[in-house]
Amino acid sequence: MEIIISNSSGKPIYEQITTQIKGMVMSGELNEGTALPSMRLLAKELRISVITTKRAYAELERDGFIETVTGKGSFVACKNIEFVKEEHLRMIEENLQKAVDISKSSGVTLEEMIETLTVLHKGE
Repeated sequence: MEIIISNSSGKPIYEQITTQIKGMVMSGELNEGTALPSMRLLAKELRISVITTKRAYAELERDGFIETVTGKGSFVACKNIEFVKEEHLRMIEENLQKAVDISKSSGVTLEEMIETLTVLHKGE
């Protein structure tokens, strides 16, 4: 599992970790039941505080991506298909909101946006 931390990113380190692990789970790179490195080991590998990895793991567990078993470690949780779809929809909405903001500030109409999205979706 390779996690890349960017000091120039505007995102906090724990958020960079959670985003990357969520992406690996959703893409199938990390399968259910896969053991994650311990919080201490991950902190050591990334040269960051254990508090930061603890916060990242707590968020991942809260969001249903990992399960922690006392004395055994943290593992990728069983995928709930509806949950994964909901997470994908949330990411799509986030990106579409950025596109809408750009279109409004540059005078692109809703019809032009729909046409562009249709073309992109069809892969033309």
